Amino acid sequence: MTIYENGLSANRANYAPLTPVDFLDRAATTWPQKVAVIHGAIRRTYLEFYRRCRQMASALDRRGIQKGDVIAIIAPNTPAMLEAHYGVVMAGAVLNALNYRLDPAAIAFILEHGGAKILFVDKEFSEVIEQAVAMMKAPPVLIGIDDALVPGLRLLGDKDYEEFLAEGDPNYEWPQVDDEWDSMALNYTSGTTGNPKGVVFHHRGAFLNAIGNAIAFGLDSSSCYLWTLPMFHCNGWTFTWAVTAVGGTHVCLRSVDPVLIFELIDQHKVSHMCGAPIVLNMLVHAPNEVKKEFGHLVQIATGGAAPPSAVIASMEKLGFKVLHLYGLTETYGPSGICAWPPEWDDLELELKATRMARQGVGYPTLEGFRVVNPDTLQDVPADATTIGEIWIRGNTVMKGYLKNPSASEEAFKHGWFHSGDLAVMHPDGYAEVKDRSKDIIISGGENISSLEVEEALYKHPKIMEAAVVARPDEKWGETPCAFITVAPGQIGLTENEVVSWCRENLASYKIPKTVVFCDLPKTSTGKIQKFVLRDRASNL
Repeated sequence: MTIYENGLSANRANYAPLTPVDFLDRAATTWPQKVAVIHGAIRRTYLEFYRRCRQMASALDRRGIQKGDVIAIIAPNTPAMLEAHYGVVMAGAVLNALNYRLDPAAIAFILEHGGAKILFVDKEFSEVIEQAVAMMKAPPVLIGIDDALVPGLRLLGDKDYEEFLAEGDPNYEWPQVDDEWDSMALNYTSGTTGNPKGVVFHHRGAFLNAIGNAIAFGLDSSSCYLWTLPMFHCNGWTFTWAVTAVGGTHVCLRSVDPVLIFELIDQHKVSHMCGAPIVLNMLVHAPNEVKKEFGHLVQIATGGAAPPSAVIASMEKLGFKVLHLYGLTETYGPSGICAWPPEWDDLELELKATRMARQGVGYPTLEGFRVVNPDTLQDVPADATTIGEIWIRGNTVMKGYLKNPSASEEAFKHGWFHSGDLAVMHPDGYAEVKDRSKDIIISGGENISSLEVEEALYKHPKIMEAAVVARPDEKWGETPCAFITVAPGQIGLTENEVVSWCRENLASYKIPKTVVFCDLPKTSTGKIQKFVLRDRASNL
């Protein structure tokens, strides 16, 4: 201890553990009468929002829920889902927001692996949950969630959500967090191979990533955020807490429907939204009669995979400003951002879109973001050519995988989180993902980035979606195989036309040797299932 630290210590006056639920406490004090949540005809102020979350925490407490217990919810982007992000955590419990696109067996596995005590069930998913709990030895208590926007359907459980809230006290003095390392959310990876892994978040990481989002996305009290991104996906990339942190307005949306999206943007003057590249693609290819011209700027953040530059360019033409974020479930969602230098403003739209497709630099709340040669453990040269793996370090990296210490140890080897994403570093310090390590194609000893080939394909005016995988080849070892979905209203696209297009835009060895026209299989979060396509390609 130095002389400057003598007699100095943390105490209640100068130290408080960070937790994202404090954002709601502050918002309810600062903007008590401001509309916090919009859902159909529902308008709830921040004070009402806060009181309902305290009721939930109180009701859970009265049901005997203790610190560290897991509380699950399966629901679309509704007020109940948003309230669970505060009420469950206020009770000291761990929130497990379930992916509602999973099958009953996967849901049953997650509920048992996580040990959920209570499961809130939106009535849209009553049937799948009924099947899931029938597979379980010790199913959780079920509470049904009704929604006026979905008439009919059957509620599960002995009590519905509003009755459950009525058990609680809206003035409940929820216990303050005493350790910001405590677990507060449990999210499961998509599980494309084997069972999904449970990713554990802590209070500090959620708080900091939410603040990082507010900084990166330019959120403030005038922001109106449309929930196109599922709240079950990394807790809505922590925007569930970020929007509240600045006193913005949450506009709920049960399903991703371009008609509703354009209507809600226009009606509520939505300023911000998020979504995977597939959402951008849906908006770009929506019928002309659905599209609207807005009198205000709409910022949309995307991630999950590099959005093709052609899609970014089309979104810009529609009046959206695209922000490219990068991250994983293990990093609370966004951990990298393609921060926009002023000198890019004057670039031609096509070149601007190409720059925007980069993953960029680390988040302002992240400690380290590198592209590393995993053999030498050194950063790759910033030559835009040498491929390495993105490594990440900081407070916004998960605690680890639930009940899976070996997987956690492997992920954190050498003191960094290993993303599995292969990237290059540009001379300007911006990283660009070239592929997942398992998706790189090695043909005749040459590495081919499937993303580079897809980028060329997406620029074809008749192509809506494209995915490229390796197909076994006796001569070359592997060759690129392209699976393509033709854009609506376009007919007559042929394999020869696709190959000719690629010949004009790619080196000869990168041209797909096989082209298949079909609908692309996707994961529950909208990512293209390349492992399915690889199996299909190997059997062609």
